[in-house]
Amino acid sequence: MKEFWPTMDFLKPRLIPMNRRRRIYEGKAKVLYEGPEPGTLIQHFKDDATAFNAKKHQIIDGKGVLNNRISEFIFQHLNNIGVPTHFIRRLNMREQLIKEVEIIPLEVVVRNVAAGSLSTRLGLEEGTQLPRSIIEFYYKNDGLNDPMVSEEHITAFGWASPQEIDDIMALAIRVNDFLSGLFLGVGIRLIDFKMETGRLWEGEMMRIVVADEISPDSCRLWDVKSNDKMDKDRFRRDLGGVVEAYTEVARRLGIMQESEATRPTGPQLVQ
Repeated sequence: MKEFWPTMDFLKPRLIPMNRRRRIYEGKAKVLYEGPEPGTLIQHFKDDATAFNAKKHQIIDGKGVLNNRISEFIFQHLNNIGVPTHFIRRLNMREQLIKEVEIIPLEVVVRNVAAGSLSTRLGLEEGTQLPRSIIEFYYKNDGLNDPMVSEEHITAFGWASPQEIDDIMALAIRVNDFLSGLFLGVGIRLIDFKMETGRLWEGEMMRIVVADEISPDSCRLWDVKSNDKMDKDRFRRDLGGVVEAYTEVARRLGIMQESEATRPTGPQLVQ
């Protein structure tokens, strides 16, 4: 993996006063705080990198900043094309204002190319193009290592109704189509990605929306020409260069100014 820029000082963590906020929830990579208006939350991106259900953990300076900006870019585009999400707007370099939703306890994984656990389970060589995109469901439970589940499990245990599963799958297909085209246009191959969803209540009306984040933490992204990994597999597999890879993804998406890329102080994120 080549080095893209010599320094990343602009990504050093900044102290943010949080003593006046009510913490709602803290996960492995994000913290949720009470929002300024009813029905809103503030989503704060941490620099924590975890893998294998937090068995592997490290602080990577600047990762949270990059994930915040990349996820903002993707969610804003999804909103613009009519895919409903929880995203409202970015507040600063590490935080977003989001709609409060009732998270459905499922991780939805869309696979286009064999990699990771799919390769292990089915004995497929990594990089094998799948006959078609495959949608898998995993029950969100770190204590159980997020086991893979079927639609039968989901409906039997009441995690989602059959109609909600249909809505989730329709969203997953739309997001996959959008992301595949977006990344291919900047020389990146979307191998797979993880998506979470939630129930957004508006009065008596409820709809399923895309929630959490979509970033190199939740996608497998390979360079089209070199097959270099540009995602969290660099951390999982001890390849190094995590921030450099995420930075390159941001640069290709236009989140970074091209004119800033060669400055000795490092690239600057577009405000």
